[in-house]
Amino acid sequence: MSRRQVGRGALALGGGLAFASLPADPAAAAAPSRGGGRPALRHGSAREAGLLPGPLKQLVADAEAFLRPSPQHPWYAGAVLLAGRGRTVALHRPIGMAVRYQAYDETTDTGVEFPADQQIAMAGDTVFDLASVSKLFTSILAVQQIERGRLTLEAPVASYLPDFGRAGKQDVTIRQLLTHTSGFRAWIPLYEAPTYEDKVRRVYDEALANPPGTAYLYSDLNLISLQLVLEQVTGQKLDVLLREEITGPLGMRRTRYNPPASWKPNIAATEDARKPWSGLDRGLVWGEVHDENAYSLGGVAGHAGVFSDAWDLAVLARTLLDGGAHGRERILRPESVELMFTDFNTAFPGDEHGLGFELYQHWYMGAMATPRTAGHTGFTGTALVLDPTTDSFLVVLGNSVHPVRSWRSGSAPRVAAANQLARAVPIRRARGHTAWFSGMASAAVATLALPALDTSSGAARLSCALWWDTEPRADVLILESSADGGTTWQPVPFTTRRRGAGPEQHPAGTATGWSGRVWHDLAADLPAAPGLVVRWRYTTDRLFVGRGAYVDGLRVERGRRRLFDEARPADAARLTAEGWSREDG
Repeated sequence: MSRRQVGRGALALGGGLAFASLPADPAAAAAPSRGGGRPALRHGSAREAGLLPGPLKQLVADAEAFLRPSPQHPWYAGAVLLAGRGRTVALHRPIGMAVRYQAYDETTDTGVEFPADQQIAMAGDTVFDLASVSKLFTSILAVQQIERGRLTLEAPVASYLPDFGRAGKQDVTIRQLLTHTSGFRAWIPLYEAPTYEDKVRRVYDEALANPPGTAYLYSDLNLISLQLVLEQVTGQKLDVLLREEITGPLGMRRTRYNPPASWKPNIAATEDARKPWSGLDRGLVWGEVHDENAYSLGGVAGHAGVFSDAWDLAVLARTLLDGGAHGRERILRPESVELMFTDFNTAFPGDEHGLGFELYQHWYMGAMATPRTAGHTGFTGTALVLDPTTDSFLVVLGNSVHPVRSWRSGSAPRVAAANQLARAVPIRRARGHTAWFSGMASAAVATLALPALDTSSGAARLSCALWWDTEPRADVLILESSADGGTTWQPVPFTTRRRGAGPEQHPAGTATGWSGRVWHDLAADLPAAPGLVVRWRYTTDRLFVGRGAYVDGLRVERGRRRLFDEARPADAARLTAEGWSREDG
């Protein structure tokens, strides 16, 4: 049964969900001891977190580079970076400025700076407008109501909000709102409607761009609709639900909608919001929600409006990685968290999505991306990434629309930070203290070649240990051979086997995508030739990369005779590496 089938088969039992068939993640399934709580999140060293310090230092250096033109303007005025593993935050660093510009000059495409004594530097506890990261809080609130029997995942939204069924939306389900498969278009200017009631009416009257469940299309309207559902079934406003069900129990004291005026000096400013680049003329937005629709809804919206700081988001990350519990408090069951990290969008490859959480998105998760890596980004420059595979988490909070949204494009700082945190998680070697590492460079070709061997008698067999995690299809590891001194190359089919699993065939001689981040034993029959050269070739495109590839214990045997053995120093010295390097375990 696929994960999508499991999700679709989550049945309503007495108003609740049946989760018994869901696999339990080790971290999520671990419950606190009876009568006790989980250890608190704490600051500590990279070593205490089980991380390598070098990549964490590089993470900061990479982030600081985006304070400079990249390529024409800074990507953000400043940022707060937080990275951790287990219950240890090993990096918590502010860089740049929280408040720098008082306006944007569109004539010269420059920012008009505040006087130096009025600018405010980033601090570790600077509060940010999270923008669409707010969607995660709305999603958690929805899953809580599913646990309690007030919502059913496959129920039509119109069964809770009859007016929602207008304009052909009668079959849209709660799950489709949470996975952006409802058929809604991406966005409509609700701020043009004069009253709150008119804005809600526009959502109800909105026709679908696609039939429900037939396409993935990210839409703010999904989470705005979910907000209306939550408020209907609970009888409480969304900001009250946030406080009572999430931030209060978890002690997230710097997370809320509509922060008070007293917080303003510690809030990162966003945009000089003026037409035509903004939907509203508001001037410098600072201490109020940036998103126009959320602003028009009174600052409380299902898709945007939550303000928070890096530490509070780390608490949320740790809570979810621990299966919904923090200290003595529990906000979700472990099986509910598992459901949020389960891909319901298997029909739409590349748009993997759990309940509220995006999954396996290299475009901002970088090398942290795995099929179970969950996260979200926000338009203001924010991101949260959780990797259950390595029990690590990353918070990148930047004010990238300060002074104007057009100064930044893409997600390069998020990717760079995620790449370095992934690099900071050490890979245990398969057979010794070192292994060959392909590197993680984009738009690169790296080769690791054995010396020419005489395999003309046939029956030569290559064996080694192999570890790979690459951007699927775009970045490929190839085993190939040449019998004419490297003029032409032919792929060498091989077989891999991981512990506890059956053999996996690679008839094209390639490996790409996710391999479980574990070592595999590899075997390949080599062609017969008097001077055969065998090599690994790792190619990456110019966009994103995975964690790369490792090779260890290379050996070529014919019967009982070893033609090559990397364990022999003389043989190891004959390997030719371009782009590959030896890495300690």
